Amino acid sequence: MIKTPVKNLYDEDFYLWTEDTVSKLKARDNENLDWENLIEEVESLGKSHRKTVRIFLVRLLELLLKRCYVPISDCYRGWEIEIRNFRQRLQIELEDSPSLKSFVLEILSKSYEMALENVRDGYPDVYFSDICPFPSDVDTLLTKNF
Repeated sequence: MIKTPVKNLYDEDFYLWTEDTVSKLKARDNENLDWENLIEEVESLGKSHRKTVRIFLVRLLELLLKRCYVPISDCYRGWEIEIRNFRQRLQIELEDSPSLKSFVLEILSKSYEMALENVRDGYPDVYFSDICPFPSDVDTLLTKNF
C-alpha cells in the first residue's frame, strides 16, 4: 500500500499534521482528512484522561492513607500539602471532563488496592485497613479532611 502525503505528514511532523487536520475540519473538508489517524488520536485522548485520573487517584489515596495511619508527625504537613495538590489536579480533570466522575467510582476499589500495596511496602510495620476507609462520594473524597 502506498502512503498518501497526509499519512507521511502524520509520521514525519505530528504538529504540522494537527494544524493541517484542524484546518481541514474547520473547512469541513471531510474528503481529505486523515480519518484513520484522527480517530486513533481522539481515542487516545480519552484514554489519556482516564489514565491521568487513575494516577492522581492512586496517589491521593496513598497520601490519605499515610496521613491517617502513619504516626510520623514531622511528615503530616508535607502529606497535607500533597493531598491538597492531588485533589486540585483531580478536580481540574473532573471539571474539564465531568463524565469522569463515574469513572472514579468505577476504579476506586482497584485504586485503593494499588495505593494500599504501595503504602504497605513503604511502611510494613503500620496497620492499614483492607477495606477503603474513605467515602465513595467523589466530592467528599476531594474536599473532606480525614
